[in-house]
Amino acid sequence: MAKVTIRELRKNYGAVQVIHGVDVDIEDGQFVVLVGPSGCGKSTLLRMIAGLEEVTGGTIAIGDRVVNNLPPSERDIAMVFQNYALYPHKTVASNMAFSLRMRRMNKVEIKSRVDRAAEILGLTEYLDRYPRALSGGQRQRVAMGRAIVRDPQVFLFDEPLSNLDAKLRVQMRAEIRELHQRLATTTVYVTHDQIEAMTMADKIVVMQAGHIEQIGAPLELYDTPANTFVAGFIGSPSMNFFDGTVGQPDTNGNATIDIDGAAFPAGPRQGLTQGQRVTFGIRPEHLELAETGIGVQVAVVEPTGSETHVISRLKDREVVAVFRERHPLVAGQQITLRPDPEQVHLFDADTGARID
Repeated sequence: MAKVTIRELRKNYGAVQVIHGVDVDIEDGQFVVLVGPSGCGKSTLLRMIAGLEEVTGGTIAIGDRVVNNLPPSERDIAMVFQNYALYPHKTVASNMAFSLRMRRMNKVEIKSRVDRAAEILGLTEYLDRYPRALSGGQRQRVAMGRAIVRDPQVFLFDEPLSNLDAKLRVQMRAEIRELHQRLATTTVYVTHDQIEAMTMADKIVVMQAGHIEQIGAPLELYDTPANTFVAGFIGSPSMNFFDGTVGQPDTNGNATIDIDGAAFPAGPRQGLTQGQRVTFGIRPEHLELAETGIGVQVAVVEPTGSETHVISRLKDREVVAVFRERHPLVAGQQITLRPDPEQVHLFDADTGARID
């Protein structure tokens, strides 16, 4: 196990800069998820840690060693890829043992390591099978087993679940998290799925266009997003946003935000100026049906069993509400939604930065 320290890291492809001087500290034994939309640079950053992409500027240290110029084989890392990358003509046992044989490790130690990894991953009965005889989830376990046998300082996962169906993804998500708790190996995991990030990470790094927008624990990012990008990206369904201006405080001293001619309380706040342009954010679960509030027209009702998702329209804007109760709503119905003032998020209308 080892700490991973990234300082002022940059990556250029010719004149195009794709990673813009990022800093990340990954503590020994920590599970860190790099998340962001496609093309944000998260996989490039992971591949730079692995040594599969050259560093244009800055440093990457694993433990006490700066590894910028070391080949992947000398970085003491193990990587699990999206497409499994198994040898089809080798058995499960041979696939898992391949890297150890390349190191010329003795056969007794190889068998011991393979058997241990197979036991951890529930693959013992499949060791003599070939990849073609395995399901997608079993193949991904073999790829993970091949990484485990190396006993690396750092595990790197590059969107390992994206080829699996929804039910299997949930199962494998739990298995990878349980595996990390058991092995306590430093792990860097890349995904574009923010649900994976929220449920698996000790710490999340949110990226956009080669920049880091925010780093923090999952609930820290959910409860106090640094800007509108993080607020909209973390959480499913994502946060609702409304353009507004700061109004006069109400009789209780709470700030109010004027949205489409109606004033909404935003809790006790300092430093706001009347007339100031802001973005008013509220998560779907913090909207409730009420007599007064934001008037919308129901577009779609999605019952999920435990919750009901109601997608509605306010002029040309989509508004999503999540109810635990089963309200008998239908498309075309006019309803009024009231935001919980204790759960309101305010952002600067020009910069998108959070207003505390």
